[in-house]
Order: sequence, then C-alpha cells, then structure tokens
Amino acid sequence: MMTKTNQAIAIFLHLCFLLLLLLSSTTSNPLCSDSKTQVNSNETLQFCDSYSGRTCCDSKNDLELQNRFNSMNISDSTCSSLLKSILCSKCDQFSGQFFSEENSQIPILCNSTSKDLCSKLWDSCQNISIVSSPFSPTLLGGASSPSTSSNSSTLTDLWKSQTEFCTAFGGPSQTNITKCFNGKPVNQVNDTGHDVKPPKGVCLEKIGTGSYLNMVAHPDGSNRAFFSNQPGKIWLGTIPDQDSGKPMEIDESTPFVDITDQVSFDTQFGMMGMAFHPRFAENGRFFASFNCDKVKSPGCSGRCACNSDVNCDPSKLPKDDGAQPCRYQTVVAEYTANGTSSSPSTAKTGKASEVRRIFTMGLPYSSSHGGQILFGPDGYLYLMTGDGGGVSDTHNFAQNKKSLLGKILRLDVDVMPSVSDISQLGLWGNYSIPKNNPFQGIEDQQPEIWALGLRNPWRCSFDIERPDYFLCADVGKDTYEEVDIITKGGNYGWRIYEGPYVFSPLSPFGENVSAVSNLTFPILGYNHSEVNKHEGSASIIGGYFYRSNTDPCSYGTYLYADLYANAMWAAIESPEDSGNFTKSQIPFKCSEDSPVKCTAAPGGADSGPALGYIYSFGQDNNKDIHLLTSSGVYRIVRPSRCNLACSKENTTSSTGKQSPAEIFATGVVFGTYMAMMTAIFFWVSYKTDFIPEACLSNIPTSGHYKSGAYLCDAITELVLCGTSWGVACGSLYHRTIGGYSDCSLCKLELCCDGRDWMGMGREYGGKPALIDTTQLPITGLGGLWVLEDGGKWSTKSLVLQPRQIRLFDKNSFVVKVHGATQNGEVILAPIVWEPHIFYYDVEKNDLRKIRINAGKPDRGFRESYVECRHMEKSGSIMHLET
Repeated sequence: MMTKTNQAIAIFLHLCFLLLLLLSSTTSNPLCSDSKTQVNSNETLQFCDSYSGRTCCDSKNDLELQNRFNSMNISDSTCSSLLKSILCSKCDQFSGQFFSEENSQIPILCNSTSKDLCSKLWDSCQNISIVSSPFSPTLLGGASSPSTSSNSSTLTDLWKSQTEFCTAFGGPSQTNITKCFNGKPVNQVNDTGHDVKPPKGVCLEKIGTGSYLNMVAHPDGSNRAFFSNQPGKIWLGTIPDQDSGKPMEIDESTPFVDITDQVSFDTQFGMMGMAFHPRFAENGRFFASFNCDKVKSPGCSGRCACNSDVNCDPSKLPKDDGAQPCRYQTVVAEYTANGTSSSPSTAKTGKASEVRRIFTMGLPYSSSHGGQILFGPDGYLYLMTGDGGGVSDTHNFAQNKKSLLGKILRLDVDVMPSVSDISQLGLWGNYSIPKNNPFQGIEDQQPEIWALGLRNPWRCSFDIERPDYFLCADVGKDTYEEVDIITKGGNYGWRIYEGPYVFSPLSPFGENVSAVSNLTFPILGYNHSEVNKHEGSASIIGGYFYRSNTDPCSYGTYLYADLYANAMWAAIESPEDSGNFTKSQIPFKCSEDSPVKCTAAPGGADSGPALGYIYSFGQDNNKDIHLLTSSGVYRIVRPSRCNLACSKENTTSSTGKQSPAEIFATGVVFGTYMAMMTAIFFWVSYKTDFIPEACLSNIPTSGHYKSGAYLCDAITELVLCGTSWGVACGSLYHRTIGGYSDCSLCKLELCCDGRDWMGMGREYGGKPALIDTTQLPITGLGGLWVLEDGGKWSTKSLVLQPRQIRLFDKNSFVVKVHGATQNGEVILAPIVWEPHIFYYDVEKNDLRKIRINAGKPDRGFRESYVECRHMEKSGSIMHLET
C-alpha cells in the first residue's frame, strides 16, 4: 500500500511524464518512406536544411545522408546540388508517397515534361563520375542498400539513354497512389478537398434479415460475400445488383462452415473475425479468429499474455466474472474449402476441421480483446488485439513492446516455420515474421507488432484506392472514441491518452514506456456526449472509404458509426493525403422500395430506420458499403431513392455500375510478364469525352443496351458496351445515353499502326485486336475483334472450357485477357491486390493464369493519366509461381 507522500510523488512524476509526451507527440500522416509517421524535429537539420519541423529525419538520419553524399565525391556543382536534393527527399514528410518498395534509395523522379527533374538530372550528371552510384541497375528491385564499391561511374556508363534512365527512375507528376519528387520539398497546395462537401445523408435499402458480425467479399471478385456471426457460423451469400429490387440470397440453414463447437460464445467472446486468402479461389485457404475456453475445450491452450516477460504474474490477477486469468484464449485458425467442390472458387461449403493453429494467446481478463483479422494489400495477415481488459490496462500492456496486447500484429501465413523456429523465436503459433516489421530483430520487443498503443480496435480497413491508408477505429473507455491512420511502428497513445485527452490511470505507467515516445493522435473521433447526451455511452464502429459510384456525393468520404445506431459520420480529408479530416454527422434513411421492408425508428419515418445495433460495416466487390446490424443487412444506394439531394447523381441512369473506362481507371497497372524471359510493361494514356452522334446510327436509341460490341456504319469504329478490351493505344470516349442504357458506351479509336503496338495487340498477321470479355465469365463465349486491312473490324469467336471460366474476376481493376502475339507472347492483366498474368494462346484457344510474387505497385494512376514502362529483355524477372 502506498503512503500519501509516495502517492503524491507518483502523481507528480506521472504529470511530468505526460508533459514530456505532449512536447514530443506527432500527428497522424502515414507518409514517410519507411511507412512510419514523421517526427517533430525541434533541431535544425544541418545537411538537409530545407526540411524542418515535421520531417522524416532526425539529426542521426541527417548525418547519415551527409556522409553518403560526401562519399559520392561529385565534382560538378549543379549535379551535386541535384543529388543532394534527391538524397534529402527521404526527410520529406510526404516521402512515403514517392518512394517505392522496389527502390528504397531513390524517389520516383518527376518525368512528365522535358523540364522535369529526371531530365535535368540526366542533362547535368550524365558524364559526371559518381562513386557508389545510387543509379546502378543492380539496385533496382528492392535492394536494401547501395553498392559499397569505390568505383566511379557516370550515368552513361550505366544507362544507354535518357529515355532508358527516366523509364527506370521516372514517374508521372501525380497518380492515385504515388507522387513524384520534383527536387523541392512538397508543399500541400493540392487542396483537392476544398470544394468537397459532405453528403446530405445516405440512403439505405435492407437486403437481408440476418444478424452478422463480419462480412468479407468473395476473393473471386463475384457478387458473392461471406457473412459470419458471433457464435461461429459462416454463410456464403449472393449480393443482388443495385436497383434490382431483390434481397440478398443466403440460406442460413446451410452454412458455409460451422465451428460453433470450437468457439466460446457469450457477450464478450465468440468468433470475432474471418479472412479469406487473396488466392482463395485457387488454394481454398480461409481463417477464423475466435475465442475458446480451455476448461471446456482440451485443444484450447496457449501461452498466457500475462507472463514474466511483461512482469505479470497470472496467479496474482483477480478472477474476472468468475473466470481464472487466461482461461479464455484468442485463437486464429486456418481452414480449407479444398475437396468440397471441383475448385475452391465454386465451393459452397468449407471443412470445419482446423488445418493448422496460426495463433493462440491466453487473455488475462474477459474484455477488450479485439479479434478482427484481414489480409492487407501486401498479402500479410493483420490481427487486431485489445489491451486485455482489466481496469484501464493495469499492467500497461498496450504500451509494452514485449506484449502482444493492445497491438496491430502483422503475420506471414504463407511461409510456415519449423517446430524449432517456433521455439527459438518464441512465436505464438504457425506463422513467420515479415522481414520489414518495425521491431523485427530488436531485443525485448515482439517482432509480430506492426503498431501499438490501442485499447480495443474495432474494425479496420485499407482504402482500396490508396493502400497506404490503413484506418482503424479504437474503442475508448470513459470519454472518447477515435479513428487512427495505422502506420508502421505507430504508437496511438493508450493508456497515456484516451483520444486527444490525457488519461489518468489508477496505477503508474509500467515497463517499456519511454518519455521520448512519439505518439500519433487520432485523425477522427467523437466524445461520448455527442452520441448520448444523457448517458454518455458510446462504442465506435470503424468503416470504409466510400469508393462506389452508386452514391457519388459520398465518394471519397470515410464512413463510420456508433454501435448504438443513432449516429453516423462522413469524414472528408482536405488537402488530399494530408491526414487532416473534417467530420460531419449525417442522417440516414431507408428507401421506400427497399427489397425488405424497413421498420421505422421511434419517432416515425423521419427518425430513420430502426437498425438496432450497428456491429460492422462491409464492402462488396462492387465497392458498395453495407451495414451489418442487429436488425439485418443494409446497403447504401442512390440518394434519389430516399429523395436526398445529390447534384452529382445521374438520375437518368438506374445503375450504379461502373463504365469500362471507370473500371479501367481504378486500376494500378503493374505486373510482370514472362515469355522467353521477356518483361514488358505497357504505356497508356486516355481521356474521357463523348462519342460522336454519327457513330450511334446503328446502335439502338431506345430500350436497354446489352453488354457487347457495336459497329458503326463505317465499320471502322468499334463501340464496346459494358465490356473490357485489350490494348488501349488511343483515346477512350465515354458516354451514357440517358434513361435507356444499362451501361456506358465506350469507343477505342486507334491512334497508331501495328508497328507501334509493341507486340501487345496483335493476333496472327500482326493485326491489332480487342477482346470482348463480357460474357466470358458467364457463358465462356467471347469475341476477338481484329482490325483488318483497310481499317475495318472483323470478329472471331472465343470459347473457354469450364475450368478456364473460373479464372475470371468480376472485380477486375483492368481488363483480364488481351490476346497473344504471333510469337506466342502474352499480354498482362495486372491488378492491385494480387498481381498476375492471364496467358491466352489464340491458336490453341488456351487460357491460363500465372500468379506473380511481387511487392506493392510503384506506379499508379488517376482517371486522367496512366504511365507504365516498356522493358527490354532482362534477367531480373520477378519470381513467377504457377
């Protein structure tokens, strides 16, 4: 028992400690090149003196960059100045957006015009000797450090031409995922959100009556999704098209898998998450996160999170709701759908027996244990854990890097450890550690940790258009609910802070907490009093960035809500990529023509639908957002269905589906193609406009357009409706015919002859070709359109076997099959989350899919520009796995 004097001293020291933390705290932007947040430097950098305040460098980093620069021994002052600016770009607070994993040494150099940095660098440095040049081709492809050779080399020694050099190191001025470096510190002048206003509200339709805790879109890209409940059942449902008037198809009497006998279920425990491997359609692997009771289940046994490593003795912990410490466990287990059908993508059931136990950890108390799992765009499995409960995290687990409680964990479930590895490395199950985890290889720190300082994260998501934006909602205790941008090694403050407020726990801070810790504060949140002014009760439910075209007024906003279903928010980031968000509480209504009738909340229809509790949000493969509530499943639909004003909505079109041009524009063109050990990347640029009226003379102007291809009278202009095409060596023209169209019409106007197509669009005879894939995923029938001599189009039928049809992905970000050249070369079909190639042999009519092991894309694009690269034969092909 502490004396009053000792208590006073402890409180005084505690307040001093909090003051130090306040002085050293950072904000929340995930922009540094190592995926970490910036540091607020109170000291002036001596070498990289263009950067001050919020930077990604401290004095140690600054000195390292200076030493590296000096070692290059550059004689020319102009070249020297450019190289210094390039090296110091590491310190830019936006450096995470113009450095790629493939080249961590040199940023993407702006290369849109002849006056951009890449051209200037070549002109100034091409004949200047640079010791241990960072521009060596051997350093591309993710090398971790430059060559230590003392030999000098010029750019012309290493690269044949400026074009080749800038193809390797250059990039467009602005893309959806990356920026480029122009030689100067980035200023936030790109205020793309200044004229963005929050939606007037969201319109919902009820498509299901079941109560679910989790929703995961089927990895095959179809209109199916998996739903799970807390007791431990998973169902496979079919999502209806927007405006179809149909409810969701789901048979609760026949679950996809039932593991209720493995799950301990009550108000605090149950099945908390599920995740399907990105290659589920091929390997059938899926995962469940749940709690088990070791008293009732012999297989429920794992190391207790309260242990000597974290200075915690479970024998000294009190019982929690009658249960001994670590009686209940957090489990992540792997299951399979293999063997239940001809292929995993068509499986309607999975196997309920575990394939392997991925992770098991005993919980000291019965609350605040998180449990969500999801695969990131990097292919790793993320597990969200709470602080373990108790009274305000008594043992300070969330801040202790020796503990896995109160953390975001990042695990590799594709590389399995040996039994000896598990023992030697102190792993908590069958997984390995990603090499770039922030605490990998650091003594007394758990290598599984990706981020720390969370109380009870409840629903995290990656922005599908900006994969670096990883947002998590964290449930508060007494005062505040928060949303955080999760970054590598980020510390989100609990239990030092609750949101932006200093938190005063009953016990002093524990081990492994440093007064120089850089804390990251929430980007969004709300006080409990904002939700329930009478009781102050609240519990945040994390959501998604809205990326569907169904509600254009909500596009780009981050949507989140409160458990008690009487509050929902739309948050707008301005300027873009700044981490500065403004939230607006928005009303929600239910459409009168909802497939399942909505029940009005107390107070009448104006009070909105009676949702009950909001458990989670979900996102399907069409990017539509769903609300999983205690009263059923709701989907966001067009605002006009609820008479909500939205000037951006096209009320003459009854569909929220994306046009081919829009689907194409949401992709990230990257990947590798293998044919005779050749790598080819292609370049495309396009714009949107209208199809000339003359081109529509033989296209019906009434009724609904059917997906497919249409020829104009001249037979030289091909219009594709709701389909994908092969090569885009020209301009895309886009138009919707008001009121009558099921889809948008697109025309590909060729701008170059076959010789300029780089072998990408040729059928036999070297003739350019496009492929109509509209019906291929459904019927296996498609059309190969060939531009014949004289500029006229002809068509040939394509027929796929059933085993080939399953390779198609409805949620494709770009076209899936392009054709093949006379030499048997293949055309890329890369997508963001799982880069791969579709190999189509025209002569043999054979379609195959090849997966590529690759890092995140180093190039992306907006709706206005695409730039990729064309590479010659290279020995540095990324590893291919069939």
